[in-house]
Order: sequence, then C-alpha cells, then structure tokens
Amino acid sequence: MKKILKYTLVVTAMLGMASCDKGFDELNVNKTAATAVDPAFILNNALINASFPAGIVQYEMGVVQQMVSPNSGVLLGANFNQDNRDATQQTWQRYYRNVVRNTADAILLAKANPARTNLLSMARITQAYAFMVLTDTYGDVPYLQAGKGFTDQIVLPKYDTQQAIYTDIIKELTEASAVLDASKTIETADVLYAGDVAKWKRLGYSLLLRAGMRLSKVDAAQAQSIVQRAVQGGVMASNADNASIKHDPNYVNGPGQMLNSTEANNFYLAAPFVDYLKKTNDPRLTAIALRYVGAASGSEQVAARGSKDPALQIGMPFGYDNNSIAPVAAAAKLASFYDYSQLDRTRMGKNTAPMFLVTYAQTQLLLAEAAQRGWTTGAVADFYNRGVRAHMEQLASYDVNSTVPTAAIDTYLAANPLVAATALEQINTQYWIASFLNGPEAFANFRRTGFPKLTPNPFPGKGIKGDFIRRLTYPNSEISVNSTNVKEAISRQGADDLDTKVWWDK
Repeated sequence: MKKILKYTLVVTAMLGMASCDKGFDELNVNKTAATAVDPAFILNNALINASFPAGIVQYEMGVVQQMVSPNSGVLLGANFNQDNRDATQQTWQRYYRNVVRNTADAILLAKANPARTNLLSMARITQAYAFMVLTDTYGDVPYLQAGKGFTDQIVLPKYDTQQAIYTDIIKELTEASAVLDASKTIETADVLYAGDVAKWKRLGYSLLLRAGMRLSKVDAAQAQSIVQRAVQGGVMASNADNASIKHDPNYVNGPGQMLNSTEANNFYLAAPFVDYLKKTNDPRLTAIALRYVGAASGSEQVAARGSKDPALQIGMPFGYDNNSIAPVAAAAKLASFYDYSQLDRTRMGKNTAPMFLVTYAQTQLLLAEAAQRGWTTGAVADFYNRGVRAHMEQLASYDVNSTVPTAAIDTYLAANPLVAATALEQINTQYWIASFLNGPEAFANFRRTGFPKLTPNPFPGKGIKGDFIRRLTYPNSEISVNSTNVKEAISRQGADDLDTKVWWDK
C-alpha cells in the first residue's frame, strides 16, 4: 500500500511539473525587446564615433606644430618625439571598435534589403573614410578581414598593404557615390545629412578627391585620373555640405572634454601656428586663441585674465619640458608657461564643439592644388580664395563668438593674394590652418606635401631618427594578441616605430 501511494505521488508530481512547463518558453521571452536593429541606427553609431579621440592633440596636432604641452608622463608624445602607445592607440581603438565594426554590420544588413541602396552607399562611404584615416595614420592595417569578428568569426584579421587598401577605397568611393539615388528610399534617420542624397554624393566625391591627391607622390598619373573622376562626379559646393559630428553635454567632443578637465592647464597653442597667423594678420587667431595674461599658475587662468587680442597672443615654442620652459617664458616676460596662449576652451575648444571631418574649405584647397598641377580646370586663385573664405566662415559653427566678420575676410584675402611662384606652399599652408582640430588630416597632408615648412622639434633625447614623426605605432594589444599578422605587416612595411613611412609618403 505504501508503494502504491509513493508511485501515485511521483506520477502526480510529474504531471504537475509538465503542466507548469507548458508555456514556459513564452513566459521567458521579452516581448518588448528589439529582435532586430535598423541598420540606419547602426550607421549612426559609426558616424558619431568617427569624432576623433583626445589623443589627436597629443600626437597629430603636435607633429604639425599646432598645439604642444611642456609636460611628460601620460602627455608624452609629439612634444618630445617619443612613442607613447597609450596615446597612439586611441584612433585605432575608436575606429575599429566603433566605426569599422558598425559600418560592416550596416553594410551586411543593407545588402539584404534591395530597397535600401542609399543606406548601403552611405555605409560604404563612411567605411571608406574610416579606413583612410586608419591607413594614413598607421600604414598597413587590417582591411578585407576587418569588422568580421561576429559575422565570419575572424578575430585575428590579416593586414593589407596600404597600396591595396587605397585601391579598394577608391573603388568603394567611386561605386557608392555613383549609385546614390534620390528616387530611392531616403534615410531620414541619418545623423549626418538627414538622408540628403545630394550631400552624401558630394561627400563621397570629395573623399575621392582627397584619396586621389594623397597619391600625388607615388603615382601622379593615377592621382590626376582620380581627381578628374571626383570633379566630374561633383564635390562639396558650400559649407552646407560639411561633414561634421555634432556634440552635446551627453556626447562630448573628445579633445574638448580633455582640455576642459584633466589637461585644462597643460596644452598650449604652438609658436609656429600662432606666429604664422600673427605674421599674416589672420583674423582666425582672434576666433581661436585665448591668453590668460600674467597667469603664474593653472589656478590663475581665470576669466578676468583672459584676452582674445591677437597682438597679445604668444605661442609656446617646441623643445622644452616643464622645467626648461621656465627661463624661456621669463625671457619673453611671461609670468610662467601658464601665460602662453591656449585654444579657447569656451569657444572652439568647448565640450560641445562640433568635429569637422571633411569640409568645403579643404575640398576647395585640394582643387586649388589640382588646378596648379594642371589636373583640373578652373582658376587656381579662385579655388584658393574660396577655400580660405570658407574656413573663416566655418569658425562660426563652433561658437557665435568665433565668427570672423566678412570685412575681415575681405581684408585678409586682399593682403595675402596667391602668388604663382609659391602657390603650392600657400595652398597647403592654408590647408594646415583649415584642418586645425582635424589632426589626422593635417598630419597626412603635411607628410604628403611637406607644407607648411616647419622647423623640426629640437627637444633633446628624441625617440626618432628623422626630423618628424611619419606614422603612429600599432597598439600593444595587437602586438600581443594578433602577433603573427602584425609581424608580417612589419616585415613588409618596416619597423613599427615613428620613423617608418607609409606607402604614399615617398
């Protein structure tokens, strides 16, 4: 009897468990959670992360002598011509983790939907832009296998040569720009241009122009052909076409965040940059600079001392640390190195300042150089003047108090006309100014052209053999985890140091 009772209880329990299990799977499904993400939002994530990290101030802007710090430690970089991989890895990590990965996903999803050809082209253009930044900065990098860790389980991607990467970037920009079509689905959720197909097309062809000009030293004939293709397609026509990433208190500008927090008192406008703007009476200096006159310490950099007067601006010279700069500052009758001019952190250097990636000003100046070389038609001086004017007008986008008056622009252009004998130098020196705060582009164009003419940083004990840093080094994480592919790239390209030149830098 006891056995019968025991079996009865077991069977009853099993039946009860089966009854409880009915509908269990359905109960554990979150019916409000997203099961798929619109690829337009994935592309947006890529776009907003294309805004540069703070490390560009430490390296790229330091190499081209626009900003400098006298301090070492975590700020060691181009100021001392030393390799600091905590800083050199920042663009790599930002772009591969957030831009390349997301554009790869957006491309894969958009390809599966024939109605979204415009989104596919937008993602291809964004990805081509990202890879141009990466390969210009580091040289040979993962390309064909990049961004495929999830889709193809490729977690240790091979490195492609920069020449092969540029060949494919040019193909991507050409194809993607050509197939953009305003009669197809408009991607209004797009954070860059709200889906404006004409603006995306002009961005694609402006990037193609940039890519073509990048080849001017290694293959002039190919460079000319690409430039002509870009011009025929239609490049940026005004500042309304500028590709810029907007920031707000929740999503802040990386360099602006650094300059308004931990390093507020540690970075200064460099003497070569300030001196050139002063020498030419450039009204942009008033829009960019602020000097805390008489500041003897960081705590004395207060609003009451702040001056925008261009006559009072003094850039910090290269070649000194925070000890050796003291007598230099004293000789210049400054209270301390805190008395040198800085990027105004309340205007162009604020947390919410936009980040300009590709601009009409840059595009016009590239066209000026192309015309000077005979690669495109049009008056060189007209392209030049439009480029300079466009950048001066662009500064108002940072802050209303950085607006350059039209009369000041007219006066500057009249006083600084393009001279045929020095045209290439003038054009690319203006490109240097127009790329201020876009460190990767200023760095790339400086290596390509050799302009502006800068005196090498004389800091003793430099970590480079040449006069200037030519590329940034690979992250330690790549060297330790993806070592086989990194070693192959190094054996092909050259030593993983700051001296090795990238393919187009000949």
